[in-house]
Amino acid sequence: MIRSSSFPPVAGAKGAGVKAIWDEPLDMAGMLAAAHHPGAGAVVLFSGEVRDHNLGRAVTYLEYEAHGPLAEKMIGDILSTARAKWKLQIAVARHRIGKVAIGETAVVVITASAHRSEAYEANRYIIDRIKHEAPIWKCEYYADGTREWGDNCHCNEKPFAGEAKGLNDE
Repeated sequence: MIRSSSFPPVAGAKGAGVKAIWDEPLDMAGMLAAAHHPGAGAVVLFSGEVRDHNLGRAVTYLEYEAHGPLAEKMIGDILSTARAKWKLQIAVARHRIGKVAIGETAVVVITASAHRSEAYEANRYIIDRIKHEAPIWKCEYYADGTREWGDNCHCNEKPFAGEAKGLNDE
């Protein structure tokens, strides 16, 4: 499938100014449909969804705030770095701000490359850097009526299930 002409250029690429911060629902299906390139044998999509719990507490919704211009620039730089490092044909990231309901998408990262290993590695690199570095803040609203501003990522605290069980020893 040929890359859609309606798909924006890669953020961070020369002359590109792609919007990465969105205050409306993300069109994940539209983003994926447009993320094809004749030189890419692999397309990887990561979607961060709002779940109904966190650390044993019932969550009712999240609210995100961002320093828009700085977040846009940082995400563009992260995408540009990933695109060069893994020779990606496509690297796109979008993050929601405002109120995001349970089950809605808060962030999407799409990478496309010649081979799956590069697309996977680049995708994880991009989301991890966005979560750790971009000036985007999350407030969790709990069922008990309280709220708490939290860290964007707990990914360094414990390995994901596959690592813990040794399933990723390929």
